[in-house]
Amino acid sequence: MTMSPPVPSDDAPPPARSALDRWTWKELAHLLANLPLDIAGFVYTIVMIGVGVGTSVTVIGLPLLAVGLHGARLIGRAERHRARALLGVRVDEPSPMVLSRTERGFFPWLWSSLKDPVGWRAVLYCFIQLPWGVLTFGVVCVSFFLLWPVLPFITRFLTNVDRAMVRGLLSPSDELERRIAELESDRGVVVDTAAADLRRIERDLHDGAQARLVALAMDLGLAKEKLTHDPEAAARMVDEAHGEVKTALQELRDLARGIHPAVLTDRGLDAALSSIASRCTVPVTVTVDLPTRPAPAIEGIAYFTVSELLQNISKHSGAHAATVEVWQNTDRLMLQVTDNGHGGANTTTGTGLAGLTERLDAVDGVLIVDSPVGGPTRVTAELPWRG
Repeated sequence: MTMSPPVPSDDAPPPARSALDRWTWKELAHLLANLPLDIAGFVYTIVMIGVGVGTSVTVIGLPLLAVGLHGARLIGRAERHRARALLGVRVDEPSPMVLSRTERGFFPWLWSSLKDPVGWRAVLYCFIQLPWGVLTFGVVCVSFFLLWPVLPFITRFLTNVDRAMVRGLLSPSDELERRIAELESDRGVVVDTAAADLRRIERDLHDGAQARLVALAMDLGLAKEKLTHDPEAAARMVDEAHGEVKTALQELRDLARGIHPAVLTDRGLDAALSSIASRCTVPVTVTVDLPTRPAPAIEGIAYFTVSELLQNISKHSGAHAATVEVWQNTDRLMLQVTDNGHGGANTTTGTGLAGLTERLDAVDGVLIVDSPVGGPTRVTAELPWRG
């Protein structure tokens, strides 16, 4: 979610001249329309705040104020369109209010609406515009009849103030506001991913090691009963239980490795990636060129990203060889996984690559997939270093 900064209009007004041209007439229309529109906007904001704050002790007060701030957003949008049409001012629309999947509901919407900076700046704009609209209406009327020769210059001066207010109060505040909106959305993705991981771990424990250990306990109980009158059968059951114990331990190790592998903590990305590459069904060449270790959280994301990509290669690519390259580029951790399979991978179908894209985006990372039909496939990931 990126937005370009405000840019001047291609139809920006030329320098003011003594003769009345089309731009002067447009600016005059804007100044004369200020007063009635500013009165309407001022009345709206006074009623909205008065009713919302006055009834805030009741259950309807804050919701009314939140709805009123959404209405102020609409007033700001209308003023941006009017400034574009009559003043040649083109500014981007502020970021829309977007709630993550985990923040849906009435109270998250209410809180986000009440602290919406775009709505409050539109309210401030309506307050400031009323006295300014009274002043500009009077000046234009006097100038129209008494100061006709210099009317274009007076008009241009007054509308330049309008342009400044539109840019200052009705445009996106800055990159920080847009980044806050992105991070709030990404936070929801992180929470969703963590919840999905917890559900996966719970499911793996329930269907795997837990079920196996329950069966093992039952077998050992039967072996105990047979121990006195059928020791040979009991010995066979104990031997089978021993094999089940080994299998259960291996499943627990695999599950722990899926949470955070010990080799990654102890020896870093080089050894950890070499370990998962050795388990891939396709021959993989691993090259890691890192002067130091990045932040542990970034290491973990890089590890699971490569793990997911190698699993995709094993299952879907039809490749005969793959490479994994990891290096540092200033303050970014770069990794690239390439295979010579049949290609056609993308982030829009399925959930694997789409999930990786969301996971990287949540930490200010990027995932780029280059996979033409027929191959080869090259997936490049970029993560913040933060070491």
